[in-house]
Amino acid sequence: MSARWLITRRASQATVLGLFLAGPLAGIWVVEGNLSSSLVLGAVPLSDPFVLLQSIFAGHVAEASALIGAAIIVAFYALLGGRAYCSFVCPVNLVTDAAAWLARRLDIRPGWQPARETRLWLLAGALAAAAATGSLAYELINPVSTLQRSLIFGLAGGWLVVSAVFLLDLLVGRRLWCGHLCPHGALYGLMGSASLVRVSAAHREACNDCMDCFDVCPEPHVIGPALRGARQGTGPLILSRDCTNCGRCIDVCDKRVFAFDFRFNNATEPAPAGAPMGETR
Repeated sequence: MSARWLITRRASQATVLGLFLAGPLAGIWVVEGNLSSSLVLGAVPLSDPFVLLQSIFAGHVAEASALIGAAIIVAFYALLGGRAYCSFVCPVNLVTDAAAWLARRLDIRPGWQPARETRLWLLAGALAAAAATGSLAYELINPVSTLQRSLIFGLAGGWLVVSAVFLLDLLVGRRLWCGHLCPHGALYGLMGSASLVRVSAAHREACNDCMDCFDVCPEPHVIGPALRGARQGTGPLILSRDCTNCGRCIDVCDKRVFAFDFRFNNATEPAPAGAPMGETR
């Protein structure tokens, strides 16, 4: 088992957090601002599309820099997979991964699994709240924003929000926040629905049905069609917008079934009649 993509994710998350914290804590201003709106090297604006949408729904007129910053982010994740934000950038991923690790260690098996569309409804609700209140109401409890503020200012209310996410995932439902509830991730998933870079079960004929990939995947429902769809003529790419492109399946698979690939490499040949599920020989 490899840890290449785990190390890459952690390095990416640490780098992003470090760049944002270096200014207020050490006076090194490579990045000014926060995960909602920032300026890189004093020249390149970056804006979170979710926060910008809330602002527009609240009736605020978006500045040109905010629109440019959001366009850069949308273009980036539209190419690389929208929910790659969730696994390589979002600091809350560290919290939910810690909860999942502790649940395994303590053999806690939280069972509540609401419909995955719930996060889309919560996305709509956050925008509706902005329109109704004329403010960025959801940002008061958004774990992404509150975690960064808490690291800088030590806000007790922010740590309460982060603790609530941790306890939800530990005691109530497996991968509950990121997999079922987070409206932030829901929007990034929509942004990356047609992204070019995808995980592929390119060597699915080597699969021995060990189920390790399903066990580690934060969105295990995305694996089945690509891994076991040869008999139905389904290509090996994981095309679901729910996929976070985290690389966990690549790391855990001893048979090297999975790899990153481009969207247009999705050709398949139907398996012969009577072939076992997941086998194309």
